[in-house]
Amino acid sequence: MLVLGLESSCDETSAAVVRMEDGKREILSNIVASQIDVHRLYGGVVPEIASRAHIEAISRITYEALDTAGVTLADIGTVAVTSHPGLIGALIVGVNFAKSLAFARGIPLVAVNHVKAHVAAAYLEYPELRPPFTALVVSGGHTSIYSVGDYTDFKVIGATRDDAAGEAFDKVARVLGMPYPGGAEFDKQAYLGDKKAIKLPSPALLGDNLDFSFSGLKTAALNYINGARQKGEEPNVGDIAASYTDAIVKALTKKTLAALKETGSKRLVLAGGVAANSHIRKALSESCASIGAELYTPRISLCGDNAAMVAAAGYYEYLVGNLSSTDLNASANDNI
Repeated sequence: MLVLGLESSCDETSAAVVRMEDGKREILSNIVASQIDVHRLYGGVVPEIASRAHIEAISRITYEALDTAGVTLADIGTVAVTSHPGLIGALIVGVNFAKSLAFARGIPLVAVNHVKAHVAAAYLEYPELRPPFTALVVSGGHTSIYSVGDYTDFKVIGATRDDAAGEAFDKVARVLGMPYPGGAEFDKQAYLGDKKAIKLPSPALLGDNLDFSFSGLKTAALNYINGARQKGEEPNVGDIAASYTDAIVKALTKKTLAALKETGSKRLVLAGGVAANSHIRKALSESCASIGAELYTPRISLCGDNAAMVAAAGYYEYLVGNLSSTDLNASANDNI
């Protein structure tokens, strides 16, 4: 089956055509219209601007995705669209476009959870991957651990109680003067400093849980930076990046290993935009190897928001009959 995927949950407008069959998962096209240059002027995503940019791009990139794949709408078996969670205005653009397209052409429509889509990116990278497994999704809006019983069966077993890891990276990166988005530069700077230079609190919550809290870490880092500047000193960017990254990596690793032990799983999927961080990938790869577990991480281009992952997730929703009608609406909330 050919699935047309559509993604517009934040600041990336994306359309993709993916072939999904038993034992075969093939990306025929995956077009992404980025808004980074626009939002860089403001140091972060401006929701209203993002929504308007989606409106301008979505039709064009959909037909570009079809042309690149060498197919027409007549070849599409189902349309899959991100309906939640995300920026509500941005989501509405994608959902309404998908509904109109599916209704006009008589194509089945499937609503996709954005977090499930991030996990589904691993299916495109590893054709042999099948549930059950444990998944860690780390992005700008999410830091959660899931027990994945089946392709559409997700159970939250750990999550952040406040900020997400991606947001924590971005906020400190902005204060340090790094260009938006700050994740890539933060990753590089962390190799240039001493990770033991600054003592920072752990985001891994104490107690019998698999949860995180990144607000305290973020506040501690910002206080350190502001305190130094008030003294007329410019803090060492490398040391801050290294120490901050180390605190996040250790917390993610600690809770994820605990989750694997709790679930008895020997397979871990690492997904989401922050899964592109080389320090996190390395730490979890080494930790999984030490306990005989396998790590599945999508290539960098599939870690960020893209429609190929939406198409993959949508295919499995289609198989279990989770079809949507023209009354489908977008939601800002995550209701896995």
